[in-house]
Amino acid sequence: MSKAVRFIKSLGPGLLFASMAIGTSHLVLSTKAGAQYGWLMIFPIVLANLFKYPFFEFGVRYTHVTRNSLIQGYLNLGKRYLWLYALVTLVSTFTILAALYVVTAGLFSNLFDLFHLETSFAALGLFALISALLIIGRYQFLEGALKVIISILFFALLLTTVLVLFKGQVPQKPGFTPPDFFNETGVLFLISLIGWMPTAVEASGWVSLWSVEKLKKTDVTLTLKAALKEFNLGYCLTALLAIFFLVIGLMTLYGTATELSGNAVTFADQVVRLFTAHIGNWAYPIIAIAAFATMFSTCMTAHDAISRVSLDVLDKLFPHNSSYKKKSSYVIAILVFALINWLVIAAFSANMGDLVALATFVSFVFAPLLGWMNLKTVVGKDIPIPLQPQKGLRVLSYLGMFFLTAFALYYCWMLVG
Repeated sequence: MSKAVRFIKSLGPGLLFASMAIGTSHLVLSTKAGAQYGWLMIFPIVLANLFKYPFFEFGVRYTHVTRNSLIQGYLNLGKRYLWLYALVTLVSTFTILAALYVVTAGLFSNLFDLFHLETSFAALGLFALISALLIIGRYQFLEGALKVIISILFFALLLTTVLVLFKGQVPQKPGFTPPDFFNETGVLFLISLIGWMPTAVEASGWVSLWSVEKLKKTDVTLTLKAALKEFNLGYCLTALLAIFFLVIGLMTLYGTATELSGNAVTFADQVVRLFTAHIGNWAYPIIAIAAFATMFSTCMTAHDAISRVSLDVLDKLFPHNSSYKKKSSYVIAILVFALINWLVIAAFSANMGDLVALATFVSFVFAPLLGWMNLKTVVGKDIPIPLQPQKGLRVLSYLGMFFLTAFALYYCWMLVG
Protein backbone atom coordinates (compact mmCIF):
# COMPACT_ATOMS: atom_id res chain seq x y z
CA MET A 1 0.00 0.00 0.00
CA SER A 2 1.48 3.38 -1.03
CA LYS A 3 2.07 6.12 1.53
CA ALA A 4 -0.53 8.34 -0.17
CA VAL A 5 -3.25 5.67 0.01
CA ARG A 6 -2.32 4.87 3.61
CA PHE A 7 -2.55 8.54 4.56
CA ILE A 8 -5.91 9.01 2.84
CA LYS A 9 -7.26 6.02 4.78
CA SER A 10 -5.96 7.55 8.00
CA LEU A 11 -7.97 10.74 7.45
CA GLY A 12 -10.82 11.07 9.89
CA PRO A 13 -10.73 12.88 13.24
CA GLY A 14 -8.75 15.82 11.84
CA LEU A 15 -11.24 16.36 9.02
CA LEU A 16 -14.17 15.97 11.41
CA PHE A 17 -12.59 18.60 13.64
CA ALA A 18 -12.21 20.94 10.67
CA SER A 19 -15.81 20.34 9.62
CA MET A 20 -17.10 20.97 13.12
CA ALA A 21 -14.98 24.07 13.72
CA ILE A 22 -15.73 25.77 10.40
CA GLY A 23 -19.15 26.98 11.44
CA THR A 24 -20.34 30.29 12.79
CA SER A 25 -16.84 31.10 14.08
CA HIS A 26 -15.71 31.23 10.44
CA LEU A 27 -18.76 32.07 8.34
CA VAL A 28 -20.01 34.80 10.69
CA LEU A 29 -17.22 35.89 13.02
CA SER A 30 -14.22 35.71 10.65
CA THR A 31 -16.15 37.40 7.86
CA LYS A 32 -17.41 40.11 10.21
CA ALA A 33 -13.88 40.59 11.56
CA GLY A 34 -12.59 41.41 8.10
CA ALA A 35 -15.64 43.46 7.18
CA GLN A 36 -15.53 45.68 10.27
CA TYR A 37 -11.89 45.84 11.36
CA GLY A 38 -9.81 44.87 8.31
CA TRP A 39 -6.40 43.20 8.34
CA LEU A 40 -5.87 43.93 12.04
CA MET A 41 -8.07 40.94 12.94
CA ILE A 42 -5.73 38.44 11.34
CA PHE A 43 -3.58 38.58 14.47
CA PRO A 44 -6.22 37.42 17.01
CA ILE A 45 -7.35 34.69 14.60
CA VAL A 46 -3.81 33.33 14.25
CA LEU A 47 -3.10 33.67 17.99
CA ALA A 48 -6.35 31.92 18.99
CA ASN A 49 -5.58 28.99 16.69
CA LEU A 50 -2.00 28.83 17.97
CA PHE A 51 -2.70 29.04 21.70
CA LYS A 52 -5.59 26.56 21.64
CA TYR A 53 -3.76 24.00 19.52
CA PRO A 54 -2.15 22.04 22.40
CA PHE A 55 -5.48 21.35 24.11
CA PHE A 56 -6.94 19.67 21.03
CA GLU A 57 -3.67 17.88 20.23
CA PHE A 58 -3.65 16.42 23.77
CA GLY A 59 -7.02 14.79 23.12
CA VAL A 60 -5.68 12.98 20.06
CA ARG A 61 -2.43 12.09 21.84
CA TYR A 62 -4.16 10.68 24.92
CA THR A 63 -6.50 8.49 22.88
CA HIS A 64 -3.85 7.04 20.58
CA VAL A 65 -1.53 6.16 23.44
CA THR A 66 -4.08 4.82 25.94
CA ARG A 67 -6.80 3.67 23.49
CA ASN A 68 -9.27 5.43 25.81
CA SER A 69 -11.23 8.65 25.39
CA LEU A 70 -10.21 11.90 27.02
CA ILE A 71 -13.32 11.56 29.19
CA GLN A 72 -11.68 8.51 30.80
CA GLY A 73 -8.64 10.71 31.41
CA TYR A 74 -10.81 13.21 33.26
CA LEU A 75 -12.23 10.40 35.39
CA ASN A 76 -8.70 9.25 36.20
CA LEU A 77 -7.91 12.76 37.45
CA GLY A 78 -10.89 12.58 39.77
CA LYS A 79 -14.65 12.32 39.40
CA ARG A 80 -15.15 16.01 40.18
CA TYR A 81 -13.34 16.88 36.94
CA LEU A 82 -15.66 14.63 34.99
CA TRP A 83 -18.68 16.29 36.61
CA LEU A 84 -17.29 19.66 35.55
CA TYR A 85 -16.94 18.49 31.95
CA ALA A 86 -20.47 17.04 32.15
CA LEU A 87 -21.80 20.47 33.19
CA VAL A 88 -20.12 22.22 30.26
CA THR A 89 -21.41 19.54 27.89
CA LEU A 90 -24.94 19.87 29.23
CA VAL A 91 -25.06 23.61 28.56
CA SER A 92 -23.60 23.18 25.07
CA THR A 93 -26.01 20.35 24.26
CA PHE A 94 -29.13 22.49 24.61
CA THR A 95 -27.78 25.71 23.12
CA ILE A 96 -25.03 25.37 20.54
CA LEU A 97 -26.66 22.59 18.51
CA ALA A 98 -29.92 24.53 18.28
CA ALA A 99 -28.07 27.69 17.25
CA LEU A 100 -26.16 25.85 14.51
CA TYR A 101 -29.36 24.37 13.07
CA VAL A 102 -31.07 27.79 13.10
CA VAL A 103 -28.30 29.35 11.00
CA THR A 104 -28.22 26.37 8.63
CA ALA A 105 -32.01 26.42 8.24
CA GLY A 106 -31.87 30.11 7.37
CA LEU A 107 -29.18 29.49 4.75
CA PHE A 108 -31.22 26.61 3.32
CA SER A 109 -34.29 28.84 2.95
CA ASN A 110 -32.21 31.55 1.27
CA LEU A 111 -30.43 29.13 -1.04
CA PHE A 112 -33.68 27.64 -2.36
CA ASP A 113 -35.79 30.83 -2.11
CA LEU A 114 -38.07 29.30 0.50
CA PHE A 115 -38.65 32.54 2.37
CA HIS A 116 -42.21 31.56 3.24
CA LEU A 117 -40.93 28.55 5.19
CA GLU A 118 -40.62 29.13 8.91
CA THR A 119 -37.14 28.59 10.33
CA SER A 120 -38.41 26.00 12.81
CA PHE A 121 -39.86 23.85 10.02
CA ALA A 122 -36.70 24.13 7.92
CA ALA A 123 -34.73 23.13 11.01
CA LEU A 124 -37.05 20.15 11.56
CA GLY A 125 -36.29 18.92 8.04
CA LEU A 126 -32.56 19.28 8.65
CA PHE A 127 -32.82 17.46 11.98
CA ALA A 128 -34.63 14.58 10.25
CA LEU A 129 -32.17 14.39 7.35
CA ILE A 130 -28.99 14.61 9.42
CA SER A 131 -30.34 12.20 12.05
CA ALA A 132 -31.14 9.65 9.33
CA LEU A 133 -27.68 10.03 7.76
CA LEU A 134 -25.94 9.55 11.10
CA ILE A 135 -28.08 6.61 12.20
CA ILE A 136 -27.77 4.75 8.90
CA GLY A 137 -24.18 5.59 8.06
CA ARG A 138 -22.63 6.09 11.50
CA TYR A 139 -18.96 7.04 11.76
CA GLN A 140 -17.88 5.53 8.45
CA PHE A 141 -20.47 7.53 6.51
CA LEU A 142 -19.61 10.68 8.45
CA GLU A 143 -15.93 10.31 7.67
CA GLY A 144 -16.48 9.48 4.00
CA ALA A 145 -19.04 12.21 3.42
CA LEU A 146 -16.89 14.86 5.04
CA LYS A 147 -13.90 14.00 2.85
CA VAL A 148 -16.12 15.06 -0.06
CA ILE A 149 -17.82 18.02 1.67
CA ILE A 150 -14.58 19.51 3.01
CA SER A 151 -12.96 19.16 -0.42
CA ILE A 152 -15.88 21.01 -2.07
CA LEU A 153 -15.87 23.62 0.68
CA PHE A 154 -12.13 24.23 0.45
CA PHE A 155 -12.08 24.68 -3.31
CA ALA A 156 -15.25 26.81 -3.30
CA LEU A 157 -13.77 29.12 -0.69
CA LEU A 158 -10.39 29.15 -2.40
CA LEU A 159 -12.08 30.15 -5.66
CA THR A 160 -14.15 32.80 -3.91
CA THR A 161 -11.06 34.22 -2.20
CA VAL A 162 -9.14 34.35 -5.48
CA LEU A 163 -12.10 36.03 -7.18
CA VAL A 164 -12.45 38.78 -4.58
CA LEU A 165 -8.69 39.40 -4.61
CA PHE A 166 -8.73 39.58 -8.41
CA LYS A 167 -11.72 41.91 -8.35
CA GLY A 168 -10.02 44.14 -5.81
CA GLN A 169 -11.24 45.75 -2.62
CA VAL A 170 -14.61 47.44 -2.78
CA PRO A 171 -14.33 51.27 -2.83
CA GLN A 172 -14.49 52.81 0.61
CA LYS A 173 -17.19 55.29 1.49
CA PRO A 174 -15.94 58.92 1.35
CA GLY A 175 -14.86 60.04 4.79
CA PHE A 176 -14.66 56.49 6.14
CA THR A 177 -12.79 56.17 9.42
CA PRO A 178 -11.89 52.74 10.85
CA PRO A 179 -14.01 51.78 13.87
CA ASP A 180 -12.51 52.12 17.33
CA PHE A 181 -11.08 48.72 18.15
CA PHE A 182 -10.63 49.34 21.88
CA ASN A 183 -14.15 50.40 22.83
CA GLU A 184 -16.60 48.03 24.55
CA THR A 185 -18.13 46.84 21.26
CA GLY A 186 -14.75 46.06 19.75
CA VAL A 187 -13.44 44.24 22.81
CA LEU A 188 -16.61 42.15 23.17
CA PHE A 189 -16.37 41.15 19.52
CA LEU A 190 -12.71 40.26 19.97
CA ILE A 191 -13.57 38.08 22.98
CA SER A 192 -16.28 36.26 21.01
CA LEU A 193 -13.92 35.73 18.09
CA ILE A 194 -11.15 34.30 20.26
CA GLY A 195 -13.55 32.25 22.37
CA TRP A 196 -15.00 30.45 19.34
CA MET A 197 -11.86 30.34 17.18
CA PRO A 198 -11.38 27.66 16.03
CA THR A 199 -13.94 26.27 18.49
CA ALA A 200 -14.57 25.86 22.22
CA VAL A 201 -11.95 23.94 24.24
CA GLU A 202 -14.47 21.32 25.39
CA ALA A 203 -14.53 20.04 21.80
CA SER A 204 -11.19 18.34 22.55
CA GLY A 205 -13.29 15.56 24.07
CA TRP A 206 -15.19 15.27 20.79
CA VAL A 207 -11.97 14.84 18.81
CA SER A 208 -10.86 12.20 21.28
CA LEU A 209 -14.05 10.16 20.78
CA TRP A 210 -13.72 10.37 16.99
CA SER A 211 -10.18 9.05 17.42
CA VAL A 212 -11.54 6.15 19.48
CA GLU A 213 -14.04 5.36 16.75
CA LYS A 214 -11.35 5.61 14.07
CA LEU A 215 -9.20 3.10 15.93
CA LYS A 216 -12.14 0.69 16.04
CA LYS A 217 -12.98 0.94 12.35
CA THR A 218 -9.65 1.33 10.59
CA ASP A 219 -7.77 -1.55 9.02
CA VAL A 220 -4.61 0.56 9.08
CA THR A 221 -2.33 0.49 12.12
CA LEU A 222 -2.10 4.13 13.11
CA THR A 223 1.00 5.30 14.93
CA LEU A 224 0.89 8.35 17.17
CA LYS A 225 2.96 10.24 14.61
CA ALA A 226 0.50 9.41 11.82
CA ALA A 227 -2.51 10.30 13.99
CA LEU A 228 -1.04 13.68 14.90
CA LYS A 229 -0.09 14.32 11.27
CA GLU A 230 -3.70 13.72 10.20
CA PHE A 231 -5.05 15.95 12.98
CA ASN A 232 -2.54 18.70 12.17
CA LEU A 233 -3.74 18.69 8.57
CA GLY A 234 -7.33 19.27 9.68
CA TYR A 235 -6.27 21.91 12.21
CA CYS A 236 -4.17 23.86 9.70
CA LEU A 237 -7.04 23.67 7.20
CA THR A 238 -9.34 25.16 9.84
CA ALA A 239 -6.99 28.09 10.45
CA LEU A 240 -6.49 28.67 6.72
CA LEU A 241 -10.21 28.79 6.00
CA ALA A 242 -10.67 31.30 8.82
CA ILE A 243 -8.24 33.57 7.00
CA PHE A 244 -10.10 32.97 3.71
CA PHE A 245 -13.34 34.17 5.29
CA LEU A 246 -11.58 37.21 6.78
CA VAL A 247 -10.13 38.15 3.37
CA ILE A 248 -13.52 37.75 1.70
CA GLY A 249 -15.20 39.98 4.30
CA LEU A 250 -12.45 42.58 4.07
CA MET A 251 -12.38 42.78 0.27
CA THR A 252 -16.16 42.99 -0.13
CA LEU A 253 -17.36 44.99 2.88
CA TYR A 254 -14.58 46.86 4.70
CA GLY A 255 -14.99 50.61 4.49
CA THR A 256 -18.47 50.54 2.96
CA ALA A 257 -20.22 51.44 6.24
CA THR A 258 -22.67 48.59 5.55
CA GLU A 259 -24.85 47.89 8.57
CA LEU A 260 -24.33 44.21 9.41
CA SER A 261 -27.08 42.35 11.21
CA GLY A 262 -26.43 40.86 14.62
CA ASN A 263 -28.71 37.96 13.69
CA ALA A 264 -26.59 35.08 12.36
CA VAL A 265 -29.16 33.99 9.76
CA THR A 266 -29.69 37.49 8.40
CA PHE A 267 -25.97 38.15 8.44
CA ALA A 268 -25.22 34.98 6.46
CA ASP A 269 -27.78 36.04 3.85
CA GLN A 270 -26.24 39.52 3.74
CA VAL A 271 -22.81 38.06 3.17
CA VAL A 272 -23.90 35.80 0.31
CA ARG A 273 -25.75 38.61 -1.46
CA LEU A 274 -23.00 41.18 -0.94
CA PHE A 275 -20.38 38.76 -2.26
CA THR A 276 -22.56 38.20 -5.30
CA ALA A 277 -23.02 41.93 -5.86
CA HIS A 278 -19.26 42.43 -5.68
CA ILE A 279 -18.22 39.52 -7.91
CA GLY A 280 -21.25 39.01 -10.12
CA ASN A 281 -24.55 37.12 -10.06
CA TRP A 282 -22.91 34.13 -11.73
CA ALA A 283 -20.95 33.51 -8.51
CA TYR A 284 -24.07 33.16 -6.33
CA PRO A 285 -24.28 29.33 -6.54
CA ILE A 286 -20.61 28.93 -5.61
CA ILE A 287 -20.84 31.25 -2.63
CA ALA A 288 -24.22 30.00 -1.42
CA ILE A 289 -23.19 26.36 -1.67
CA ALA A 290 -19.94 27.06 0.17
CA ALA A 291 -21.83 28.82 2.97
CA PHE A 292 -24.47 26.08 3.23
CA ALA A 293 -21.86 23.28 3.08
CA THR A 294 -20.00 25.04 5.89
CA MET A 295 -22.98 24.99 8.22
CA PHE A 296 -24.43 21.63 7.12
CA SER A 297 -21.17 19.81 7.83
CA THR A 298 -20.86 21.63 11.15
CA CYS A 299 -24.37 20.54 12.17
CA MET A 300 -23.65 16.94 11.21
CA THR A 301 -20.36 16.69 13.10
CA ALA A 302 -21.62 18.58 16.17
CA HIS A 303 -24.76 16.42 16.35
CA ASP A 304 -22.66 13.25 16.17
CA ALA A 305 -20.09 14.53 18.67
CA ILE A 306 -22.59 15.73 21.28
CA SER A 307 -24.37 12.37 21.12
CA ARG A 308 -21.14 10.42 21.51
CA VAL A 309 -19.70 12.55 24.29
CA SER A 310 -22.97 12.55 26.26
CA LEU A 311 -23.12 8.75 26.16
CA ASP A 312 -19.47 8.44 27.14
CA VAL A 313 -19.87 10.86 30.06
CA LEU A 314 -22.95 8.98 31.33
CA ASP A 315 -21.15 5.66 30.97
CA LYS A 316 -18.20 6.93 33.04
CA LEU A 317 -20.37 8.60 35.68
CA PHE A 318 -22.76 5.65 36.03
CA PRO A 319 -20.68 2.58 35.04
CA HIS A 320 -23.16 0.08 36.49
CA ASN A 321 -25.77 1.01 33.89
CA SER A 322 -24.66 -0.97 30.83
CA SER A 323 -27.38 0.49 28.58
CA TYR A 324 -25.08 3.36 27.58
CA LYS A 325 -22.79 0.87 25.83
CA LYS A 326 -25.48 -0.68 23.63
CA LYS A 327 -25.43 0.10 19.91
CA SER A 328 -29.02 1.30 20.09
CA SER A 329 -28.03 3.99 22.61
CA TYR A 330 -26.35 6.01 19.85
CA VAL A 331 -29.55 5.95 17.79
CA ILE A 332 -31.59 7.02 20.81
CA ALA A 333 -29.13 9.82 21.62
CA ILE A 334 -29.23 11.17 18.05
CA LEU A 335 -33.04 11.24 18.06
CA VAL A 336 -33.38 12.63 21.59
CA PHE A 337 -30.99 15.52 20.94
CA ALA A 338 -32.68 16.23 17.61
CA LEU A 339 -36.08 16.44 19.31
CA ILE A 340 -34.91 18.48 22.29
CA ASN A 341 -32.99 21.01 20.23
CA TRP A 342 -35.86 21.38 17.77
CA LEU A 343 -38.14 22.13 20.73
CA VAL A 344 -35.60 24.70 21.92
CA ILE A 345 -35.73 26.34 18.47
CA ALA A 346 -39.53 26.27 18.33
CA ALA A 347 -40.01 27.58 21.86
CA PHE A 348 -37.05 29.93 22.34
CA SER A 349 -36.10 31.12 18.84
CA ALA A 350 -36.71 34.72 19.91
CA ASN A 351 -34.30 34.24 22.83
CA MET A 352 -31.70 32.18 20.98
CA GLY A 353 -29.17 34.96 21.48
CA ASP A 354 -29.57 34.68 25.26
CA LEU A 355 -29.12 30.91 25.13
CA VAL A 356 -25.97 31.21 23.06
CA ALA A 357 -24.73 33.91 25.46
CA LEU A 358 -25.12 31.38 28.30
CA ALA A 359 -23.11 28.80 26.39
CA THR A 360 -20.49 31.44 25.58
CA PHE A 361 -20.18 32.36 29.24
CA VAL A 362 -19.78 28.74 30.38
CA SER A 363 -17.27 27.96 27.61
CA PHE A 364 -15.18 31.06 28.35
CA VAL A 365 -15.14 30.64 32.11
CA PHE A 366 -14.17 26.97 32.08
CA ALA A 367 -11.85 27.02 29.04
CA PRO A 368 -8.61 27.57 31.05
CA LEU A 369 -9.54 24.83 33.51
CA LEU A 370 -10.40 22.39 30.72
CA GLY A 371 -7.07 23.23 29.08
CA TRP A 372 -5.28 22.47 32.34
CA MET A 373 -7.19 19.18 32.67
CA ASN A 374 -6.12 18.18 29.16
CA LEU A 375 -2.49 18.89 30.01
CA LYS A 376 -2.73 16.85 33.22
CA THR A 377 -4.07 13.83 31.33
CA VAL A 378 -1.06 13.69 28.97
CA VAL A 379 1.70 14.31 31.53
CA GLY A 380 0.34 11.91 34.13
CA LYS A 381 0.80 8.22 34.76
CA ASP A 382 -1.52 7.19 31.90
CA ILE A 383 1.07 8.04 29.23
CA PRO A 384 4.70 6.82 29.15
CA ILE A 385 7.22 9.68 29.40
CA PRO A 386 8.64 9.19 25.85
CA LEU A 387 5.13 9.69 24.41
CA GLN A 388 4.28 12.74 26.48
CA PRO A 389 4.33 16.22 24.87
CA GLN A 390 7.72 17.81 24.35
CA LYS A 391 8.80 20.88 26.32
CA GLY A 392 7.86 23.33 23.55
CA LEU A 393 4.28 22.07 23.39
CA ARG A 394 3.98 22.21 27.17
CA VAL A 395 5.20 25.82 27.22
CA LEU A 396 2.68 26.67 24.50
CA SER A 397 -0.08 25.07 26.57
CA TYR A 398 0.82 27.24 29.59
CA LEU A 399 0.80 30.32 27.37
CA GLY A 400 -2.58 29.19 26.08
CA MET A 401 -3.96 28.84 29.60
CA PHE A 402 -2.70 32.33 30.48
CA PHE A 403 -4.20 33.67 27.26
CA LEU A 404 -7.60 32.06 27.91
CA THR A 405 -7.59 33.05 31.60
CA ALA A 406 -6.92 36.70 30.78
CA PHE A 407 -9.80 36.85 28.31
CA ALA A 408 -12.14 34.90 30.63
CA LEU A 409 -11.47 37.30 33.51
CA TYR A 410 -11.87 40.35 31.30
CA TYR A 411 -15.09 38.92 29.86
CA CYS A 412 -16.51 38.35 33.36
CA TRP A 413 -15.41 41.85 34.41
CA MET A 414 -17.22 43.38 31.45
CA LEU A 415 -20.39 41.42 32.25
CA VAL A 416 -20.34 42.54 35.87
CA GLY A 417 -19.43 46.13 34.94
